[in-house]
Amino acid sequence: MKLTESGAVMSTNAYYLIFTVILLAAVLFTVMIGHSRTNKEGNPEYDNKTKGNWSRLTYFYVIAIALGVLALIIYVVNRTSM
Repeated sequence: MKLTESGAVMSTNAYYLIFTVILLAAVLFTVMIGHSRTNKEGNPEYDNKTKGNWSRLTYFYVIAIALGVLALIIYVVNRTSM
């Protein structure tokens, strides 16, 4: 951990850990909600239209992961250029 005049600064590994935990939690909760009894009872058509649902969900995750990786790259590049 580096120290500055204003106090302690988190290391890069801490940011990677936070990013990974948030990503894994998002995947876990999405799957849990998709398979919950309440979701199936509230929307029985959801299981009958799996192709469209999985396609939209896959597109969402591809875009979200790409933006997350892009943000991480921008952060690392800006941090190393200081």
